[in-house]
Amino acid sequence: MLQKNILYLLCCTSAVLISSCSSFFKEQEEREPLARVGDTYLYREDVAALVQDDMSAEDSTLFVTNYINNWASKQLLLSKSKINLPEEKLAEFDRLVSDYRADLYTRAYIEALVLQAKDTAVTRSQLEQYYEREKENFKLNEKLVQLRFVGMPNQFLDLDGVKTRIRNWKDSDKRYLDSIAVQFKKMHFNDSVWVSASRVVEEIPPLTPSNETSYLKKSQFFELQDSLEVYLGIVTNVLEVNDTAPFEYIEPDIRQLILNRRRLNYIKKLETEIIDEAIKKKEFEVYEDKN
Repeated sequence: MLQKNILYLLCCTSAVLISSCSSFFKEQEEREPLARVGDTYLYREDVAALVQDDMSAEDSTLFVTNYINNWASKQLLLSKSKINLPEEKLAEFDRLVSDYRADLYTRAYIEALVLQAKDTAVTRSQLEQYYEREKENFKLNEKLVQLRFVGMPNQFLDLDGVKTRIRNWKDSDKRYLDSIAVQFKKMHFNDSVWVSASRVVEEIPPLTPSNETSYLKKSQFFELQDSLEVYLGIVTNVLEVNDTAPFEYIEPDIRQLILNRRRLNYIKKLETEIIDEAIKKKEFEVYEDKN
């Protein structure tokens, strides 16, 4: 009886092995090789995903040919390098590859966890507290201005009227200028917003880095003209380089700084928790140096 059972078991095992081998060889046969270097093969499916649908037949043929040649060149050089490079250099490269692979895996896993637990809610109170605490670190590296201006064709009929209203800036003046805004080439009426001087120079062609100091001064009214347009404006406030950046201007940067700090704190907490859990489960231990 025992011999019959053993014989039956051997038959079943053989059948499974034959089936597995048959399946393996079938799978190997289904993969169509395009090229071979030594014992390494390049298969059609490896290249097919790289060929774009909008390629012509000639372009795709050229692409595949170039890809095969590049692949073969790399494989041959790799083979030569393994033969000719010193063992210690090969060992060093293997360590670097291993470290890089580990970094890719762990970084992707950590980023997935961070994304899952991402907290992007930042209140204005938190932003203002951070600003007050770090204010000395928020120094401007460029000049900022608050201003209002309009750009209009040189043939604009009511130039003097617009000039007066830009200067006075009463509610009735704002309403009037808004009502004829379609006639302006450019306009910026929100003089509570801080704008970099370089941005203003980009928007107003007659302004240049060499003359902007003459026009972008506090309480300065300017009238500038080129061959196509005339620009009227008045500067209401100025902050120079190394002045403390205003909260409204630096607010987006503060928000990002807070989020980055949260991210780093979460990663540190995650790393600590992983190690603590591994120690509790006896998956990680450090051996004492007996020397």
